[in-house]
Amino acid sequence: MWVVTERTWIGVDLGTQSVRALAVDDAGGLRAEASRPLQSHRDRGADGSTRHEQDPASWCAAVDEVLAEVAGRVDVGTVGGIAVDATSGTVVLDGASGFLTAGVMYDDGRGADRAARAQEAGAETWSRLGHRIGGTWALPTVMALLDEHPDGRVRHQTDVVTGHLVGRPTATDTSTALKTGYDVIEGRWPAEVLTALGVDPARLPDVVLPGTRLGGLAEAVAATTGLRAGTPVVAGMTDGCAAQIGAGAVAPGTWNAVLGTTLVLKGVTEGLVHDPTGTVYSHRGPQGGWWLPGGASSTGAGVLGDVVPADRFDAVTAVLREEGPPAATPVVYPLAGHGERFPFAVADAEGFWLDGDRARPLAELAAAVGETAAFAGVCEGVAFVERLCLEHLETLGADVSGTRTISGGATRNPWWNQRRADVAGVPLQRPRSAEPAFGMAVLARAAADADGGEPDLVAAAAAMVRVDETVEPRADAALEERYGRFHAAIAGRGWLTT
Repeated sequence: MWVVTERTWIGVDLGTQSVRALAVDDAGGLRAEASRPLQSHRDRGADGSTRHEQDPASWCAAVDEVLAEVAGRVDVGTVGGIAVDATSGTVVLDGASGFLTAGVMYDDGRGADRAARAQEAGAETWSRLGHRIGGTWALPTVMALLDEHPDGRVRHQTDVVTGHLVGRPTATDTSTALKTGYDVIEGRWPAEVLTALGVDPARLPDVVLPGTRLGGLAEAVAATTGLRAGTPVVAGMTDGCAAQIGAGAVAPGTWNAVLGTTLVLKGVTEGLVHDPTGTVYSHRGPQGGWWLPGGASSTGAGVLGDVVPADRFDAVTAVLREEGPPAATPVVYPLAGHGERFPFAVADAEGFWLDGDRARPLAELAAAVGETAAFAGVCEGVAFVERLCLEHLETLGADVSGTRTISGGATRNPWWNQRRADVAGVPLQRPRSAEPAFGMAVLARAAADADGGEPDLVAAAAAMVRVDETVEPRADAALEERYGRFHAAIAGRGWLTT
């Protein structure tokens, strides 16, 4: 058994643009951090579909570099474990002589024309699991790759890195395996479905629960990084689940909203949430048999730049903090482009604002009402979508009564945080660090404390996750009236089915 006294935990996050590592102590204090960039190649296939690839060897090289930098700033004898998260749905094929393909990223569309067949073949299984196969999910991507390399073995982005760290092939985790078709209820690859799709289950990795020890750090990696050989490496999760853990949303009824370019909402429920609209799908959590449902909206802070120039955000926010929102704040559904994914799935949905009872395009908003009112309307509109998402989840039977946390780049705007709390009608907590790498440090600690048993994320998060601010809601009758008009406008378009 690996024993340390004063303990340090390392979380590694493989993002789209960079690899990041954090070394965190038992109380959640940051001891060291490091990052390295990743390079992507983007193109179009002969069929016009999106291609997004990375060199899988670069993942391992970047991880070695961040671990070496972190190791140089901590007492490596205190490191009790390492956990790794990565982008959901990123895969590569390898063979006896090495990688057969590039790393095919989570948003690569080469398998999109196979998604319908995958959905149809496993419709009963996917319905029982509460999700639908998306065009960029790993399963249709794997189908496309195996058509070209039928002898290849499937490895996920996390598997590549953890295998590198321990010096041999490793199992993947249930979170990472979900988009490749893993049956998280029965705990197996659905062989009958996969075989019908031309995917031999023997070419897929073994699967374990997050927090399972995969092995000890290999001698070669220890020599490269300066960490101690044998340091435990445990199975991680997808980046979205890792960020959820980092925010402390780990017990039933708790939810975390990540507001960046788009809005992502994830929480914990005791039972599996089934959504007939397909907007919500659930990971299996590592604790208590609990589930981690969530969804991603196409709205978010990215819409603001289409309405008000980014270099005006601070000035407009200062006016709003000083004077409050304009009395004539417009009701806005802030969607950039076409199509919504959550809380409803409507492929041709478009953003709009209400001029009286008449819907007008977002492009006309700022000119009609001025930049301050436009900014306020978009911010409120995102908060309205967030509230609608929680209402949709509650309608599906999800417990939404617990603590709510907010994270993401938009939380740097305190006026918006307050408005989101006002719309939600509940306190919102802003954790100090909700990075995926921090979440993996929490998981590494929980796994070590469990000593081979079930990780207690609730206890680990209680010890490590720090709240910087709690934003209390304020009653606002005018805001409620605007939300009522927003809801009626959405429902009137037939977009709400629950």
